[in-house]
Amino acid sequence: MLDIILEQSRGSRILNKVCFSLFVFTAQAFKMEIFPEHRVVAQIGDVISLTCSTTGCESPSFSWRTQIDSPLNGKVRNEGTKSTLTMDPVSFNNEHAYVCTATCGSMKLEKGIQVEIYSFPKDPEMHLSGPLELKKPVTVTCLVPDVYPFDRLEINLLKGNDLLKSKEFLEPMDRKSLETKSLEATLIPDQEDIGKALVCRAKLNIEEIDFEPKERETTKKLQVYISPKNTVIFVNPYTRLQEGGSVTMTCSSEGLPAPQIFWSKKLDNGNLQLLSGNATLTLIAMRIEDSGIYVCEGVNQVGKNGTEVELIVEEKPFIVEISPGPQVIAQIGDSVVLTCGVTGCESPSFSWRTQIDSPLSGQVKTEGTKSTLTLSPVSFENEHSYLCTVTCGRKKLEKRISVDLYSFPRDPEIEMSGLLVSGNPVTVSCEVPNVYPSDGLEIELFKGESLIESKTFLEDMDKKSLETKSLEMTFIPTTEDTGKVLVCLAQLHIGEMEFEPKQRQSTQALYVNVAPRDTAILVSPSSILEEGSSVNMTCSSNGLPAPKILWSRQLNNGHLQPLSENSTLTLTSTKMEDSGIYVCEGINQAGISRKEVELIIQVAPKDIQLIAFPSESVKEGDTVIISCTCGNVPKTWIILKKKAETGDTVLKSRDGAYTIHKVQLEDAGVYECESKNEVGLQLRSLTLDVKGRENNKDYFSPELLVLYCASSLIIPAIGMIIYFARRANMKGSYSLVEAQKSKV
Repeated sequence: MLDIILEQSRGSRILNKVCFSLFVFTAQAFKMEIFPEHRVVAQIGDVISLTCSTTGCESPSFSWRTQIDSPLNGKVRNEGTKSTLTMDPVSFNNEHAYVCTATCGSMKLEKGIQVEIYSFPKDPEMHLSGPLELKKPVTVTCLVPDVYPFDRLEINLLKGNDLLKSKEFLEPMDRKSLETKSLEATLIPDQEDIGKALVCRAKLNIEEIDFEPKERETTKKLQVYISPKNTVIFVNPYTRLQEGGSVTMTCSSEGLPAPQIFWSKKLDNGNLQLLSGNATLTLIAMRIEDSGIYVCEGVNQVGKNGTEVELIVEEKPFIVEISPGPQVIAQIGDSVVLTCGVTGCESPSFSWRTQIDSPLSGQVKTEGTKSTLTLSPVSFENEHSYLCTVTCGRKKLEKRISVDLYSFPRDPEIEMSGLLVSGNPVTVSCEVPNVYPSDGLEIELFKGESLIESKTFLEDMDKKSLETKSLEMTFIPTTEDTGKVLVCLAQLHIGEMEFEPKQRQSTQALYVNVAPRDTAILVSPSSILEEGSSVNMTCSSNGLPAPKILWSRQLNNGHLQPLSENSTLTLTSTKMEDSGIYVCEGINQAGISRKEVELIIQVAPKDIQLIAFPSESVKEGDTVIISCTCGNVPKTWIILKKKAETGDTVLKSRDGAYTIHKVQLEDAGVYECESKNEVGLQLRSLTLDVKGRENNKDYFSPELLVLYCASSLIIPAIGMIIYFARRANMKGSYSLVEAQKSKV
């Protein structure tokens, strides 16, 4: 089969052009179809699929692209002779011309499809600037949200079948985006508008688009309001009544919608007290205090209108009783309710006061013929005689009740001045908190069955207050007191008052501690060791409870570095740095006992340095210094010797340094330094070479002068170097011993 394929031009517009192919048929022709054809319109957020299929080729290959080679913004799926491009969800990024290319061997076919998008997802929204009140202007807003392209949008606002306002949005679109567009109109409602409908209708005009809806609308029924007016009150039977009588008042008001009726009573300060939300207000069992001005108001969404009426209630006789009895005894902090009741008066009024006209310090609640005064919590402010005054009409009656108080709320509290330690004095305090009246209090302290102290508090009370009273005594505990019980007994004696409890008590079991003592340290094998050895230090201490063992090491600044809480402290492979003072402490609640041991780690001498200054080769008459220093090892003896066949000569050195002034030929030879201590020794040697001068004459030259001057400075410097080198040792300093000369 010979295929001649005329490919499309890669110009600016490839859509709607025809791709021609010339076939010479020897078999079925290679053809291509795309669905939907040419053009598809999709709502933003929807899902669309473009399908490209072929015939006449068993295994075609497909590719998709946009006309402007931008990203596909979709997913491609190939299955046999079909390829699908799915866009989920559709967005602004998909508004392109898409091209599908199918290849079968050397043959290639292309077809294009234009994807256009729109957004018209919701019905319009209608908003009013306020309620529709007769003859008052209101602004109507018709709003179309998230629309695209908005330049094809038209909004119409209708009242019934009448067009109020229309608007198109023809301004250029700067960018692709979802826009919210609106239309506003002013409406002045009249009586004829009642029942009509406001319609907001939006149209999106896009040619050749088959989608629903092309038109959306929202309808709102007009509700026109009329403010309340002509409010009137009807009273049955009369506005003047007797105590205990009843009255019914009915109120009406005109308006649209029908006003809601509210009844209130005008208070003395001019404020209104809301009574009811019904048109009819019925008052039964009328009292004198029910007299007053009653107000009726008709209220709807756009206003209110009111009127008022005055009721007068006249008095009748009554009897007053008060409970509980003429006297009540209460514990401070409790609640007390005093009740004042009336018979023979249907609508009494009540008032409470103290006999000395101090504040009530309580809450009054009145219900019908009964009034209660609640004192909660009871305090010193409530220890008064209270009077209940009842008024029925023009008559008044009073009843008296006395409130007396006490406070004995908690058991005594036993406290110790410190831990009970055998042999140490301790003060016991037995404290009774918040007691009243304190002059009736007695406190007794027992140890086991034995009374050890008692106290009464008969001093005058200058003022009313809650007092905390206590008894104190000091005793010396012994281990025999362990297991015994301290008992603090408090009794409050108040005349003939009946209350519970009249006495309270607290107990505390005694446990006597013994401070740590007899602390001892056992060191194995010894407190003096050679470096690399192991040592066990075991600590013991006696006390009650058994002391806790704490091992520490004393630092140079005197502080302790904690090491272990075990009774045995083991050091393995010890080093010289482990030398020092080790402290064992026995600790319990009663105290601390301390014991310490000094651990000495001995180290053999090392790092010996033997030098000759200025050189190991000097001229006759020069000054030379032979110096020997040892490494960081304390308590080291240093001996300088001159070796000879006839025997060694021990040199008299100072701080390991030996100075030869005007060196002679016989001073040449081998010099040896021996460094030793109890653990071991180390040797170093050097050879001093002395060269003779011409004519073997003593003379004074400029060079000799320089050498003398240099030696006068160098010798002290070497001494200082040696001093600071020894100061750098971890512990101690070198011990330089002047050894007597001997022949070896």
